[in-house]
Amino acid sequence: MANEKDPERNRLSARLLRTAKVGSNLSGAGLSFAANSIFGGDESDEKIARALASALGKTKGPLMKVAQMLSTIPDFLPAEYAAELSQLQAQAPAMGWPFVKRRMRAELGPDWQSKFAEFGKEAAHAASLGQVHRATLPDGREVACKLQYPDMASAVESDVGQLKSMLGLFRRMDGSIDPREMVGEISDRLREELDYARERKHMQLYRLMLEDKDFVHIPAPVDELSTDRLLTMDWVSGGRLSDYEDASQEVRNGIAKRLYWTWWLPFTHYAVIHGDPHLGNYQVTRGGEGLNLLDFGCIRIFPPHFVGGVVDLYRALLADDFDATYAAYEKWGFKNLNRDLVEVLNIWAGFIYGPLLDDRVRSVADGVAPGEYGRKEAFQVRKMLKEKGPVTIPREFVFMDRAAIGLGAAYLRLGAELNYHQLFEESLEGFDEAELAQRQTDAMGAVGLI
Repeated sequence: MANEKDPERNRLSARLLRTAKVGSNLSGAGLSFAANSIFGGDESDEKIARALASALGKTKGPLMKVAQMLSTIPDFLPAEYAAELSQLQAQAPAMGWPFVKRRMRAELGPDWQSKFAEFGKEAAHAASLGQVHRATLPDGREVACKLQYPDMASAVESDVGQLKSMLGLFRRMDGSIDPREMVGEISDRLREELDYARERKHMQLYRLMLEDKDFVHIPAPVDELSTDRLLTMDWVSGGRLSDYEDASQEVRNGIAKRLYWTWWLPFTHYAVIHGDPHLGNYQVTRGGEGLNLLDFGCIRIFPPHFVGGVVDLYRALLADDFDATYAAYEKWGFKNLNRDLVEVLNIWAGFIYGPLLDDRVRSVADGVAPGEYGRKEAFQVRKMLKEKGPVTIPREFVFMDRAAIGLGAAYLRLGAELNYHQLFEESLEGFDEAELAQRQTDAMGAVGLI
Protein backbone atom coordinates (compact mmCIF):
# COMPACT_ATOMS: atom_id res chain seq x y z
CA MET A 1 0.00 0.00 0.00
CA ALA A 2 1.14 3.57 -0.66
CA ASN A 3 1.26 4.52 3.02
CA GLU A 4 3.37 1.50 3.93
CA LYS A 5 5.73 2.04 1.02
CA ASP A 6 6.53 5.58 2.09
CA PRO A 7 5.32 6.19 5.66
CA GLU A 8 7.95 8.86 6.27
CA ARG A 9 6.89 11.42 3.68
CA ASN A 10 6.87 14.89 5.18
CA ARG A 11 3.16 15.64 5.09
CA LEU A 12 1.98 19.02 6.29
CA SER A 13 -0.84 17.31 8.17
CA ALA A 14 1.63 15.10 10.04
CA ARG A 15 3.69 18.12 11.01
CA LEU A 16 0.62 19.98 12.25
CA LEU A 17 -0.50 16.98 14.29
CA ARG A 18 2.98 16.65 15.73
CA THR A 19 3.13 20.31 16.67
CA ALA A 20 -0.26 20.09 18.35
CA LYS A 21 0.77 16.96 20.27
CA VAL A 22 4.10 18.38 21.42
CA GLY A 23 2.51 21.70 22.29
CA SER A 24 -0.18 19.95 24.31
CA ASN A 25 2.34 17.88 26.24
CA LEU A 26 4.57 20.86 26.91
CA SER A 27 1.64 22.99 28.02
CA GLY A 28 1.21 20.63 30.94
CA ALA A 29 4.81 21.24 31.92
CA GLY A 30 4.24 24.97 31.51
CA LEU A 31 1.28 24.87 33.87
CA SER A 32 3.36 22.93 36.35
CA PHE A 33 6.13 25.54 36.04
CA ALA A 34 3.70 28.38 36.71
CA ALA A 35 2.10 26.64 39.68
CA ASN A 36 5.42 25.74 41.27
CA SER A 37 6.82 29.21 40.69
CA ILE A 38 3.97 30.62 42.76
CA PHE A 39 3.34 27.86 45.28
CA GLY A 40 6.48 25.68 45.09
CA GLY A 41 8.74 25.09 48.03
CA ASP A 42 12.32 23.85 48.13
CA GLU A 43 11.51 20.96 45.80
CA SER A 44 9.80 23.09 43.13
CA ASP A 45 12.63 22.69 40.58
CA GLU A 46 12.48 18.92 40.97
CA LYS A 47 8.70 18.93 40.45
CA ILE A 48 9.02 21.10 37.33
CA ALA A 49 11.78 18.86 36.00
CA ARG A 50 9.67 15.74 36.46
CA ALA A 51 6.72 17.39 34.72
CA LEU A 52 8.90 18.50 31.81
CA ALA A 53 10.50 15.06 31.48
CA SER A 54 7.07 13.43 31.54
CA ALA A 55 5.76 15.79 28.87
CA LEU A 56 8.75 15.24 26.59
CA GLY A 57 8.67 11.50 27.17
CA LYS A 58 5.13 11.37 25.80
CA THR A 59 6.16 13.11 22.59
CA LYS A 60 8.59 10.37 21.57
CA GLY A 61 11.13 11.18 18.91
CA PRO A 62 13.46 14.09 18.15
CA LEU A 63 12.48 16.60 20.83
CA MET A 64 13.01 13.95 23.48
CA LYS A 65 16.47 13.33 22.01
CA VAL A 66 17.22 17.04 22.02
CA ALA A 67 16.23 17.27 25.68
CA GLN A 68 18.56 14.39 26.54
CA MET A 69 21.28 16.10 24.50
CA LEU A 70 20.84 19.45 26.24
CA SER A 71 21.03 17.74 29.61
CA THR A 72 24.70 16.92 28.93
CA ILE A 73 25.71 20.57 28.39
CA PRO A 74 26.97 21.90 31.74
CA ASP A 75 24.77 24.59 33.30
CA PHE A 76 22.56 24.89 30.21
CA LEU A 77 19.80 23.56 32.46
CA PRO A 78 19.50 23.50 36.26
CA ALA A 79 20.90 20.32 37.82
CA GLU A 80 17.42 18.98 38.64
CA TYR A 81 16.31 19.36 35.02
CA ALA A 82 19.47 17.78 33.64
CA ALA A 83 19.11 14.74 35.92
CA GLU A 84 15.50 14.12 34.87
CA LEU A 85 15.99 14.75 31.15
CA SER A 86 19.11 12.57 30.95
CA GLN A 87 16.89 9.55 31.70
CA LEU A 88 14.51 10.12 28.79
CA GLN A 89 16.19 7.93 26.18
CA ALA A 90 16.73 5.09 28.60
CA GLN A 91 13.04 5.09 29.51
CA ALA A 92 11.56 5.26 25.99
CA PRO A 93 8.70 2.75 25.66
CA ALA A 94 8.95 0.22 22.82
CA MET A 95 6.36 -0.17 20.07
CA GLY A 96 4.49 -3.50 19.95
CA TRP A 97 4.74 -6.50 17.63
CA PRO A 98 1.92 -5.47 15.23
CA PHE A 99 3.78 -2.20 14.63
CA VAL A 100 7.06 -4.04 14.09
CA LYS A 101 5.53 -6.38 11.51
CA ARG A 102 4.07 -3.47 9.56
CA ARG A 103 7.35 -1.55 9.60
CA MET A 104 9.46 -4.55 8.62
CA ARG A 105 7.07 -5.38 5.77
CA ALA A 106 7.33 -1.78 4.55
CA GLU A 107 11.13 -1.94 4.55
CA LEU A 108 11.90 -5.50 3.35
CA GLY A 109 8.69 -6.61 1.64
CA PRO A 110 5.91 -9.08 2.53
CA ASP A 111 8.33 -12.02 2.79
CA TRP A 112 10.62 -10.25 5.26
CA GLN A 113 10.38 -12.98 7.92
CA SER A 114 11.84 -15.55 5.53
CA LYS A 115 15.09 -13.57 5.57
CA PHE A 116 15.61 -14.44 9.26
CA ALA A 117 15.88 -17.75 11.08
CA GLU A 118 14.61 -15.99 14.22
CA PHE A 119 13.37 -12.47 14.93
CA GLY A 120 12.72 -11.23 18.47
CA LYS A 121 9.20 -9.94 18.95
CA GLU A 122 10.21 -7.85 21.95
CA ALA A 123 12.52 -4.88 21.45
CA ALA A 124 15.96 -5.36 22.96
CA HIS A 125 16.30 -1.59 23.24
CA ALA A 126 14.01 1.38 22.60
CA ALA A 127 15.17 4.97 22.14
CA SER A 128 13.86 8.27 20.86
CA LEU A 129 13.97 7.67 17.09
CA GLY A 130 13.63 3.91 16.85
CA GLN A 131 14.06 0.55 18.53
CA VAL A 132 16.37 -2.45 18.18
CA HIS A 133 15.38 -6.10 17.77
CA ARG A 134 17.70 -9.07 18.10
CA ALA A 135 17.52 -11.57 15.24
CA THR A 136 19.35 -14.53 13.73
CA LEU A 137 20.13 -14.95 10.04
CA PRO A 138 19.75 -18.30 8.24
CA ASP A 139 23.55 -18.78 8.43
CA GLY A 140 23.43 -18.45 12.23
CA ARG A 141 24.82 -14.92 12.40
CA GLU A 142 23.25 -12.87 15.20
CA VAL A 143 22.24 -9.38 14.18
CA ALA A 144 20.62 -6.23 15.55
CA CYS A 145 17.80 -4.68 13.51
CA LYS A 146 17.46 -0.96 14.22
CA LEU A 147 13.97 0.04 13.08
CA GLN A 148 12.93 3.68 12.81
CA TYR A 149 9.57 4.81 14.14
CA PRO A 150 7.03 6.02 11.56
CA ASP A 151 6.64 9.67 10.54
CA MET A 152 9.99 10.69 12.02
CA ALA A 153 10.70 13.09 9.13
CA SER A 154 7.51 14.98 9.99
CA ALA A 155 8.39 14.80 13.67
CA VAL A 156 11.85 16.28 13.10
CA GLU A 157 10.54 19.28 11.18
CA SER A 158 7.87 19.93 13.77
CA ASP A 159 10.25 19.47 16.69
CA VAL A 160 12.90 21.67 15.10
CA GLY A 161 10.31 24.44 15.22
CA GLN A 162 9.65 23.68 18.89
CA LEU A 163 13.42 23.69 19.53
CA LYS A 164 13.77 27.12 17.94
CA SER A 165 11.00 28.42 20.18
CA MET A 166 12.53 26.89 23.32
CA LEU A 167 16.01 28.25 22.65
CA GLY A 168 14.61 31.59 21.50
CA LEU A 169 12.99 31.90 24.91
CA PHE A 170 16.29 30.90 26.52
CA ARG A 171 18.06 33.65 24.54
CA ARG A 172 15.60 36.31 25.69
CA MET A 173 15.73 35.17 29.32
CA ASP A 174 19.46 34.49 29.57
CA GLY A 175 21.29 36.72 27.10
CA SER A 176 24.75 35.17 27.57
CA ILE A 177 24.84 33.01 24.46
CA ASP A 178 23.23 33.45 21.06
CA PRO A 179 21.92 29.89 20.44
CA ARG A 180 20.95 30.26 16.78
CA GLU A 181 24.01 28.44 15.45
CA MET A 182 23.39 25.72 18.03
CA VAL A 183 19.82 25.32 16.76
CA GLY A 184 21.05 24.96 13.19
CA GLU A 185 23.67 22.39 14.19
CA ILE A 186 21.33 20.23 16.26
CA SER A 187 18.65 20.42 13.57
CA ASP A 188 21.05 19.27 10.85
CA ARG A 189 22.33 16.36 12.94
CA LEU A 190 18.75 15.29 13.74
CA ARG A 191 17.91 15.17 10.05
CA GLU A 192 21.04 13.12 9.39
CA GLU A 193 20.11 10.66 12.13
CA LEU A 194 16.98 9.74 10.18
CA ASP A 195 19.09 8.59 7.21
CA TYR A 196 20.12 5.03 8.05
CA ALA A 197 21.85 4.69 4.67
CA ARG A 198 24.16 7.50 5.78
CA GLU A 199 24.63 5.83 9.17
CA ARG A 200 25.82 2.67 7.38
CA LYS A 201 28.47 4.78 5.68
CA HIS A 202 29.42 6.29 9.05
CA MET A 203 29.96 2.77 10.39
CA GLN A 204 32.22 1.93 7.46
CA LEU A 205 34.08 5.20 7.98
CA TYR A 206 34.78 4.33 11.61
CA ARG A 207 35.85 0.81 10.66
CA LEU A 208 38.37 2.41 8.28
CA MET A 209 39.60 5.14 10.66
CA LEU A 210 40.10 2.76 13.60
CA GLU A 211 41.24 -0.33 11.68
CA ASP A 212 44.69 -0.17 13.30
CA LYS A 213 43.22 -0.09 16.83
CA ASP A 214 42.48 -3.75 17.56
CA PHE A 215 40.95 -2.96 20.96
CA VAL A 216 37.82 -1.33 19.48
CA HIS A 217 35.13 -3.20 17.55
CA ILE A 218 32.71 -1.51 15.16
CA PRO A 219 29.69 -3.67 14.18
CA ALA A 220 29.54 -4.49 10.47
CA PRO A 221 26.30 -3.54 8.68
CA VAL A 222 24.33 -6.08 6.64
CA ASP A 223 23.68 -4.08 3.47
CA GLU A 224 21.15 -6.44 1.90
CA LEU A 225 18.93 -6.21 4.99
CA SER A 226 19.21 -2.45 5.44
CA THR A 227 17.25 0.46 3.98
CA ASP A 228 16.98 4.20 4.62
CA ARG A 229 14.91 3.41 7.76
CA LEU A 230 16.14 -0.06 8.75
CA LEU A 231 19.72 -0.74 9.77
CA THR A 232 20.78 -4.36 10.26
CA MET A 233 24.24 -4.99 11.75
CA ASP A 234 26.23 -7.45 13.83
CA TRP A 235 24.86 -8.07 17.29
CA VAL A 236 27.51 -7.18 19.88
CA SER A 237 27.47 -7.38 23.65
CA GLY A 238 29.66 -6.22 26.48
CA GLY A 239 29.72 -4.78 29.97
CA ARG A 240 28.72 -1.34 31.17
CA LEU A 241 31.28 1.21 32.27
CA SER A 242 29.78 1.11 35.77
CA ASP A 243 30.71 -2.58 35.99
CA TYR A 244 34.38 -1.54 36.10
CA GLU A 245 34.25 1.30 38.61
CA ASP A 246 35.68 -0.99 41.30
CA ALA A 247 38.31 -2.63 39.06
CA SER A 248 42.03 -2.10 39.65
CA GLN A 249 43.54 1.28 38.82
CA GLU A 250 45.45 -0.32 35.95
CA VAL A 251 42.26 -1.72 34.37
CA ARG A 252 40.37 1.56 34.78
CA ASN A 253 43.25 3.55 33.31
CA GLY A 254 43.39 1.14 30.38
CA ILE A 255 39.68 1.62 29.63
CA ALA A 256 40.11 5.40 29.81
CA LYS A 257 43.03 5.29 27.34
CA ARG A 258 40.99 3.24 24.89
CA LEU A 259 38.07 5.64 25.19
CA TYR A 260 40.48 8.48 24.46
CA TRP A 261 41.82 6.95 21.25
CA THR A 262 38.38 5.80 20.10
CA TRP A 263 37.03 9.35 20.24
CA TRP A 264 40.00 11.62 19.60
CA LEU A 265 42.08 9.78 16.99
CA PRO A 266 39.30 10.19 14.35
CA PHE A 267 39.12 13.88 15.32
CA THR A 268 42.83 14.72 15.09
CA HIS A 269 43.52 12.48 12.07
CA TYR A 270 40.29 12.78 10.04
CA ALA A 271 38.34 15.74 11.51
CA VAL A 272 35.50 13.40 12.50
CA ILE A 273 33.92 12.87 15.90
CA HIS A 274 31.29 10.59 17.40
CA GLY A 275 28.96 13.25 18.77
CA ASP A 276 27.15 11.15 21.36
CA PRO A 277 29.39 9.86 24.20
CA HIS A 278 26.27 8.54 25.99
CA LEU A 279 27.16 5.62 28.28
CA GLY A 280 24.88 3.34 26.26
CA ASN A 281 26.90 3.95 23.09
CA TYR A 282 29.91 1.91 24.09
CA GLN A 283 30.48 -1.38 25.85
CA VAL A 284 33.52 -2.72 27.67
CA THR A 285 34.75 -6.15 26.55
CA ARG A 286 37.51 -8.66 27.30
CA GLY A 287 37.75 -7.73 30.96
CA GLY A 288 38.52 -4.12 30.13
CA GLU A 289 40.87 -4.81 27.23
CA GLY A 290 38.36 -3.96 24.51
CA LEU A 291 35.46 -1.68 23.55
CA ASN A 292 32.41 -1.93 21.34
CA LEU A 293 31.45 1.40 19.79
CA LEU A 294 27.75 1.76 18.92
CA ASP A 295 25.24 4.14 17.29
CA PHE A 296 26.67 6.10 14.37
CA GLY A 297 23.75 8.40 13.69
CA CYS A 298 25.28 11.47 15.35
CA ILE A 299 28.65 11.74 13.59
CA ARG A 300 30.12 15.21 13.03
CA ILE A 301 32.46 15.66 10.07
CA PHE A 302 34.30 18.96 10.54
CA PRO A 303 36.00 21.24 8.07
CA PRO A 304 39.73 20.58 8.60
CA HIS A 305 40.43 24.21 9.54
CA PHE A 306 38.20 23.75 12.61
CA VAL A 307 40.54 21.05 13.92
CA GLY A 308 43.40 23.40 13.08
CA GLY A 309 41.74 25.95 15.35
CA VAL A 310 41.52 23.40 18.17
CA VAL A 311 45.24 22.69 17.85
CA ASP A 312 46.07 26.39 17.56
CA LEU A 313 44.15 27.16 20.76
CA TYR A 314 45.91 24.33 22.60
CA ARG A 315 49.31 25.65 21.58
CA ALA A 316 48.32 29.24 22.38
CA LEU A 317 47.17 28.27 25.88
CA LEU A 318 50.33 26.23 26.38
CA ALA A 319 52.40 29.31 25.48
CA ASP A 320 50.11 31.67 27.43
CA ASP A 321 49.75 33.76 24.25
CA PHE A 322 46.54 35.80 24.48
CA ASP A 323 46.66 37.13 20.91
CA ALA A 324 47.05 33.58 19.57
CA THR A 325 44.00 32.44 21.56
CA TYR A 326 42.02 35.33 20.03
CA ALA A 327 43.11 34.22 16.54
CA ALA A 328 42.19 30.59 17.30
CA TYR A 329 38.63 31.53 18.31
CA GLU A 330 38.29 33.55 15.10
CA LYS A 331 39.53 30.56 13.11
CA TRP A 332 36.90 28.41 14.81
CA GLY A 333 34.18 30.83 13.77
CA PHE A 334 33.28 32.61 17.03
CA LYS A 335 31.52 35.90 16.25
CA ASN A 336 31.13 39.26 18.04
CA LEU A 337 34.51 38.83 19.73
CA ASN A 338 36.45 41.45 21.66
CA ARG A 339 39.25 41.18 24.20
CA ASP A 340 36.87 41.00 27.17
CA LEU A 341 34.91 38.13 25.59
CA VAL A 342 38.09 36.24 24.75
CA GLU A 343 39.20 36.54 28.37
CA VAL A 344 35.90 34.96 29.40
CA LEU A 345 36.15 32.22 26.79
CA ASN A 346 39.65 31.44 28.01
CA ILE A 347 38.19 30.50 31.39
CA TRP A 348 36.16 27.75 29.72
CA ALA A 349 39.06 26.78 27.46
CA GLY A 350 41.32 26.57 30.50
CA PHE A 351 38.91 24.06 32.00
CA ILE A 352 38.44 21.94 28.85
CA TYR A 353 42.12 22.00 27.94
CA GLY A 354 43.36 21.94 31.55
CA PRO A 355 44.27 18.22 31.68
CA LEU A 356 45.99 18.53 28.27
CA LEU A 357 48.16 21.43 29.42
CA ASP A 358 49.32 19.71 32.62
CA ASP A 359 52.23 17.35 31.95
CA ARG A 360 51.66 14.90 34.81
CA VAL A 361 49.58 11.89 35.78
CA ARG A 362 46.32 13.22 37.17
CA SER A 363 42.53 12.97 37.33
CA VAL A 364 40.68 14.79 34.58
CA ALA A 365 39.18 17.05 37.30
CA ASP A 366 40.22 16.62 40.92
CA GLY A 367 37.45 16.50 43.49
CA VAL A 368 34.57 16.76 40.99
CA ALA A 369 31.65 14.32 40.72
CA PRO A 370 30.83 12.99 37.21
CA GLY A 371 27.43 14.69 37.09
CA GLU A 372 28.98 18.02 38.06
CA TYR A 373 31.81 17.97 35.52
CA GLY A 374 32.06 21.43 33.99
CA ARG A 375 29.03 22.83 35.78
CA LYS A 376 30.82 25.28 38.09
CA GLU A 377 33.02 26.62 35.29
CA ALA A 378 30.07 26.94 32.91
CA PHE A 379 28.12 28.87 35.54
CA GLN A 380 31.00 31.30 35.99
CA VAL A 381 31.40 31.78 32.22
CA ARG A 382 27.65 32.27 31.66
CA LYS A 383 27.49 34.84 34.44
CA MET A 384 30.32 36.85 32.89
CA LEU A 385 28.91 36.54 29.37
CA LYS A 386 25.65 38.07 30.56
CA GLU A 387 27.64 41.18 31.39
CA LYS A 388 29.93 41.22 28.34
CA GLY A 389 28.08 39.14 25.71
CA PRO A 390 26.31 37.73 23.96
CA VAL A 391 28.77 35.61 22.02
CA THR A 392 27.79 33.58 18.98
CA ILE A 393 29.19 30.07 19.26
CA PRO A 394 30.09 28.36 15.96
CA ARG A 395 27.89 25.39 15.18
CA GLU A 396 30.88 23.02 14.93
CA PHE A 397 31.68 23.68 18.59
CA VAL A 398 28.50 22.06 19.88
CA PHE A 399 29.33 18.39 19.42
CA MET A 400 33.05 18.69 20.03
CA ASP A 401 32.35 20.33 23.39
CA ARG A 402 29.69 17.72 24.13
CA ALA A 403 32.12 14.88 23.41
CA ALA A 404 34.79 16.46 25.64
CA ILE A 405 32.35 16.85 28.53
CA GLY A 406 30.85 13.38 28.06
CA LEU A 407 34.22 11.66 28.03
CA GLY A 408 35.45 13.74 30.95
CA ALA A 409 32.49 12.48 32.98
CA ALA A 410 33.37 8.89 31.96
CA TYR A 411 36.98 9.39 33.11
CA LEU A 412 35.69 10.65 36.44
CA ARG A 413 33.40 7.63 36.86
CA LEU A 414 36.41 5.40 36.27
CA GLY A 415 38.62 7.42 38.59
CA ALA A 416 41.21 7.32 35.78
CA GLU A 417 44.65 8.78 36.41
CA LEU A 418 46.52 9.48 33.18
CA ASN A 419 48.95 11.91 31.63
CA TYR A 420 46.44 13.53 29.28
CA HIS A 421 49.08 15.95 28.01
CA GLN A 422 51.22 13.10 26.69
CA LEU A 423 48.18 11.41 25.14
CA PHE A 424 47.20 14.58 23.29
CA GLU A 425 50.76 15.27 22.15
CA GLU A 426 50.97 11.71 20.83
CA SER A 427 47.72 12.17 18.90
CA LEU A 428 49.16 15.35 17.32
CA GLU A 429 52.44 13.81 16.13
CA GLY A 430 53.04 14.99 12.58
CA PHE A 431 49.84 17.06 12.58
CA ASP A 432 49.42 18.98 9.35
CA GLU A 433 46.12 20.59 8.38
CA ALA A 434 46.60 20.02 4.64
CA GLU A 435 47.43 16.34 5.16
CA LEU A 436 44.42 15.98 7.45
CA ALA A 437 42.19 17.44 4.72
CA GLN A 438 43.50 14.96 2.15
CA ARG A 439 43.17 12.04 4.57
CA GLN A 440 39.57 13.04 5.29
CA THR A 441 38.74 13.32 1.58
CA ASP A 442 40.24 9.89 0.85
CA ALA A 443 38.39 8.20 3.74
CA MET A 444 35.03 9.78 2.93
CA GLY A 445 35.43 8.89 -0.72
CA ALA A 446 36.24 5.29 0.15
CA VAL A 447 32.91 4.82 1.97
CA GLY A 448 30.76 6.87 -0.40
CA LEU A 449 30.17 9.93 1.77
CA ILE A 450 31.38 12.17 -1.07
